[in-house]
Amino acid sequence: MPPIEQADIIIIGGGVIGTAIARELARYRLDILLVERQPDLAMGTSKANSGILHAGFDAHPDTLKGQLNARGNELYRTLEDELDLDIRWVGSLVVAKDEEDRKVLEELLERGRKNGVPGLEILPPEAVLAREPHLAPDITGALWAPSAGVICPFRATIAFAENAVQNGARVVTECGVNKIVTDNGKVTGVDTTLGFIGARYVINAAGVHADCLSRTAGDNSYSIKPRKGEYILFDKAVNHLVNTVLFPTPSKVSKGILVSPTAHGNLFIGPNAEDVADAEDVATSSQGLEGIIAGARRLVPAIPLQAAIVQFAGLRAAANTGDFIIQASETVSGLIHAAGIQSPGLSAAPAIAEKIVHILQEQGLSLQAKADFITATPKRVHSSELSYEERQQLIKSNPLYGRVICRCEIISEGEIVDAIHRPCGARTVDGVKRRTRAGSGRCQGGFCGPKVTAILARELGIPITAVRKDASQSYLFYDKMPVECEVVSHDRTHS
Repeated sequence: MPPIEQADIIIIGGGVIGTAIARELARYRLDILLVERQPDLAMGTSKANSGILHAGFDAHPDTLKGQLNARGNELYRTLEDELDLDIRWVGSLVVAKDEEDRKVLEELLERGRKNGVPGLEILPPEAVLAREPHLAPDITGALWAPSAGVICPFRATIAFAENAVQNGARVVTECGVNKIVTDNGKVTGVDTTLGFIGARYVINAAGVHADCLSRTAGDNSYSIKPRKGEYILFDKAVNHLVNTVLFPTPSKVSKGILVSPTAHGNLFIGPNAEDVADAEDVATSSQGLEGIIAGARRLVPAIPLQAAIVQFAGLRAAANTGDFIIQASETVSGLIHAAGIQSPGLSAAPAIAEKIVHILQEQGLSLQAKADFITATPKRVHSSELSYEERQQLIKSNPLYGRVICRCEIISEGEIVDAIHRPCGARTVDGVKRRTRAGSGRCQGGFCGPKVTAILARELGIPITAVRKDASQSYLFYDKMPVECEVVSHDRTHS
């Protein structure tokens, strides 16, 4: 069967890793196609994680995690302005509770210095409590990492994709990959739900499904175990409780239950770590949530549960190797792995993209840099952040910026329309939410959800019944169904 499309490189997976790779490869004269099985980008691990830009002191220097974290953190300093990312460089503290914990801090300090992390120091209890007065008082010190930050992971994923498309890459959603097709041990393309797509190289960035797809090509070199983490998000009214990212001392499996601000001024606690068999299992449980509440209160006793606005869970792609798997397949020519990307994958994403480019060069791909590469995406409008005069000028140019749709986050109709019509624009209610924060506030879309639905229908030229919340079949409204009723006569005669 002839291919429905042809590309030099196919990237499987529209998370932050796949889109960062697409953006980095778009610097070169290549035909790049990213395929994503869901209706939108950032719908897997990239939409349900801690949103931390780790400094890079946790992973061992001889691992890819250790080598790529600090580099990724550094790259975000430039990308923040270029791609209009939502980042707050708040720093992080790893809090010690006893002398054993203090020993762990010393190990992390030494490890971080080997990894090239700047500004690390161990602070005494009084200095820590001066920074974080709501911390539990029974602490023995903390490791301070000033280069850590918090980022909006949805915005990062979408911004990478937008810029890749600006530079000629193609992104196709609702295109699931059934198998990676090979011939005589060499990649020839991918068999998808839309048909066969030919390519010289395939980059497998499929998250928790990466090992299954790798096996379809005949590469059984690794396995992925989905690891679930549960979270609770709190209203902005309690964001005064913490100023920095607060970690307990880490375990071998997890960085522990943390308490952290978000890039947009909320507060969250989590995640726990539970290995699950189902790669679609993102259900929360009372037991899991009770565990993260208890863990968070060990750090900040005054966690106000009455201010919680939503709970959710996400999956990490934990590889059996314990490290990122970023390499060319040893058994299939043209197959490149970008798998096992759990924490600090978000932090390392731009560095992972750089490494993938180097691997492709080593595999014989000729790269010709574009002289006209566009480094920056168009800035988004944030009407609520403008001065009164600036806002009036904006509304004069387009009255839609004067109509507030989301009251909690103060998001205008103009911003929602922009999000729909930008490259890789929103096609679902949650797609609008991820791009604009409409529906992310205290009422979680209770007020603005129907309005966003109507705007999507109007701007996309589709009926209300075709608008989806998020996933492929998540339709919000249905046409009325005719009901044939039998008229029943009631006898009111008394006996």
